[in-house]
Amino acid sequence: MLLWLTQWLASDIRAFNVFNYLTFRAVLAAMFALLISILLGPRVIARLTHMKIGQAVRSDGPQTHLVKAGTPTMGGALILLAIVLTTLLMADLRNRFIWVVLAVTLGFGLIGWVDDYRKVVHRNPKGLSAKQKFFWQSLVGLIAAVYLAFAVPSPDSSQVLNLFVSWIGSGLNMDLPPKADLIVPFFKNVAYPLGVFGFIALTFCVIVGTSNAVNLTDGADGLAILPTVMVAGALGIFAYVAGNVIYAKYLGFPAISGAGELLVFCGALAGAGLGFLWFNAYPAEVFMGDVGALALGAALGTVAVIVRQEIVLFIMGGVFVIETLSVMIQVGYYKLRGKRVFRMAPIHHHFELKGWKENQVVVRFWIITMLLVLFGLSTLKLR
Repeated sequence: MLLWLTQWLASDIRAFNVFNYLTFRAVLAAMFALLISILLGPRVIARLTHMKIGQAVRSDGPQTHLVKAGTPTMGGALILLAIVLTTLLMADLRNRFIWVVLAVTLGFGLIGWVDDYRKVVHRNPKGLSAKQKFFWQSLVGLIAAVYLAFAVPSPDSSQVLNLFVSWIGSGLNMDLPPKADLIVPFFKNVAYPLGVFGFIALTFCVIVGTSNAVNLTDGADGLAILPTVMVAGALGIFAYVAGNVIYAKYLGFPAISGAGELLVFCGALAGAGLGFLWFNAYPAEVFMGDVGALALGAALGTVAVIVRQEIVLFIMGGVFVIETLSVMIQVGYYKLRGKRVFRMAPIHHHFELKGWKENQVVVRFWIITMLLVLFGLSTLKLR
């Protein structure tokens, strides 16, 4: 919205041309989202407290977490509000990728909202059943995957439908252009053709998988939100490169028309996340809940797919990956052998039960994420 207004004003006042620069609007988006989160945070927390939307704490977990019982949850709604308002204000709303990422973010946020609401308001400890949650996640993820299968390789929105019709007309056997290949980092010319079905399957797994990975990581004060902010910031850089033909060619990346606008979305996500961390830092005044964790994870996965950096997301989000693997290993080994590998899963609880303080676990995981993000960013040049 603001871009349209400034472009109109720029015809008389040249200073408004600065809003045409993606980097300028991305910085503004981060600052504006941060401001929204900090200003509205106390009101949202007070409202959640008044509604008695408090966090339930597992009795078999670290004893230090028992004092958190009743702390307001569902604070992720604050993050989503800041992201949506900022993106609508700062981004180019003619860009198809902005609407896709917003739709996926809000879709997964809605799933998380229903799950949280049933748990804390209706006092239903199960919330949405695992099957129900996975069904709705799969539905949103599959719709996004099908659309992106034709939107990513297509240079403009008008050709998305044409590409889809061509695919149907070819008997569902048409391969996608090279822009939709799976890119292997650190190598200039190594990419694996996916085809339509392969791209859809990969996109589905990345979006749904990242959503659940971030959700599993959200179990300690500030543990999930800052890694999310760091990964989002890095993905914004990849989006800027992919959206710029000159930079993309120089660095050996596929040029994705319109992908650069996602830098604004990533800026909004980073700013909103930092604003939420103001209240979520130890000792947390509010938790994000599934409404925030599922939405933010899905947003990261969607951006990574659009800019063709799925493997780099896997690297930079290494903490999310480790947390998820720890749960899979724990459940699988217990079913096979009747024993536990870790004292408790996800793995951050394992370290707490070993004697690490909660804030030590959180900060150390932050440091690991920072190193992994820097390593991921190195793939921009080390190819």
